[in-house]
Amino acid sequence: MPATFTHQFDTPLYKGTSSFNTGLFIDGKFVDGSNKTTIDVFNPTTGKLLTSVSEGTEKDVDLAVEAAQKAFETVWGLNTPGAQRGELLWKIAQALEKHAEELAALESLDNGKTFTWALNVDVKGTIDAFKYFAGWADKIHGKTIETNETKLAYTRNEPIGVVGQIIPWNFPLLMWSWKIAPALATGNTIVMKCSEFTPLSALRATAILHEAGVPNGVLNLVTGYGNTVGAAISSHMKIDKVAFTGSTLVGRKIMEAAAKSNLKNVTLELGGKSPNIIFNDADLDQAVKWASHGIFFNHGQTCTAGSRIFVQSGIYDKFLQNFTQAAKSIKIGSPFEQGIDQGPQVSQIQFDRIMGYIDSGKADGATVHLGGERHGSEGYFINPTIFTDTKPDMKIVQEEIFGPVAVVVKFDDPADAIKQANDTSYGLASAIFTQNLNLAIETAHKLQAGTAWINCVNHVDVQIPFGGYKQSGIGREGGEYALANYTNVKAVHVNLGYKI
Repeated sequence: MPATFTHQFDTPLYKGTSSFNTGLFIDGKFVDGSNKTTIDVFNPTTGKLLTSVSEGTEKDVDLAVEAAQKAFETVWGLNTPGAQRGELLWKIAQALEKHAEELAALESLDNGKTFTWALNVDVKGTIDAFKYFAGWADKIHGKTIETNETKLAYTRNEPIGVVGQIIPWNFPLLMWSWKIAPALATGNTIVMKCSEFTPLSALRATAILHEAGVPNGVLNLVTGYGNTVGAAISSHMKIDKVAFTGSTLVGRKIMEAAAKSNLKNVTLELGGKSPNIIFNDADLDQAVKWASHGIFFNHGQTCTAGSRIFVQSGIYDKFLQNFTQAAKSIKIGSPFEQGIDQGPQVSQIQFDRIMGYIDSGKADGATVHLGGERHGSEGYFINPTIFTDTKPDMKIVQEEIFGPVAVVVKFDDPADAIKQANDTSYGLASAIFTQNLNLAIETAHKLQAGTAWINCVNHVDVQIPFGGYKQSGIGREGGEYALANYTNVKAVHVNLGYKI
């Protein structure tokens, strides 16, 4: 029988107890994995063991798929009208609201993000996602198409069936909701894998969904490793769609597995190396604040992080001075302490990866303008880091670091800034700062990215499509666009009397 995790929070920002099952969730029950093995989960603030959760296997994925298929054919899918699905999604949102602070505390505990950000961004965004897609559930419809008077032709947008979903560790709860809400709204059943680094909020939230009335088998959560559970989901012959958020490297593996198995539908939200172009006429104070938020938000562990900051020469020196002061003012510490801006990186692996990139930048001849070292001696903390005097072919300029590391580049010619901004294999997001609206829109249109922010950064809403160009992914999440990821279009032709 799977274990129960109980944690007493006694912190300045949150006091309370959380207790829930740490097993796999299959067919409405928490169960042990087939091999009875577990995965250790660590507290990134201290580096110490928090708990262990059940480890799933390929066999467990098979069991989850079987449960999901049965639910799709009996209690969900086209068996449940859209209006009823919408009512349930709204009920889920209300249930999550009741546990908002507990979920935020769990998110901070095994991810390291500050409790304040977890509550006001991650948990709020999760609740918003269910409310938003609750409204869409009974509005998923096809079209009637005119051909001639002897035919009635129309389309139906039907649920795909059993879908696989694989979510990352940087926004565990938010990505859980961005995957689940549109899939449920469109009538699909789910087999999900959460990150083995940050499973706690997904386990607790899945239990809350079950308590809210989600039928058995509709949502199944299999915790495990990517090379076992993730691979099994990607290659499963009875899963007809897989949605993944994570690295481009893993995204390629998932796409390959999907192609080699049953050619399943694939949605990929992958990495980024987002440019932030700041022109001479920008509001300097706002540009500095947004640029700081753009790279240091969530400790730099954001696929849209504005890690390449291009600053026009007329304000470069002043911007760098003010941006440096902004980075120095960031308070680092326990995510449950008052006034903390930045907690630890998520894991020892990620800590080492970021420090490896910092060492690479130093070795390649870039100037460490600020930071470049760990913070403290316990946990996975890294000081905000700024590089200058970089070259376009350096690893720190080209590759996604996923940490609090920025490069600041001076430019004169706007055309050259756009060329450098597009000189990347990624194309997830971008930002432009200028008070010239024509220049802003012209630049936004020339940047090869799925999102272009003007005079803001990392400003994401569930109502707006989100996804990338180039190697930043395939498909869009958020907004009406997300519904297309989870439906098949069927064309129906009705003969009204034509004879042959």
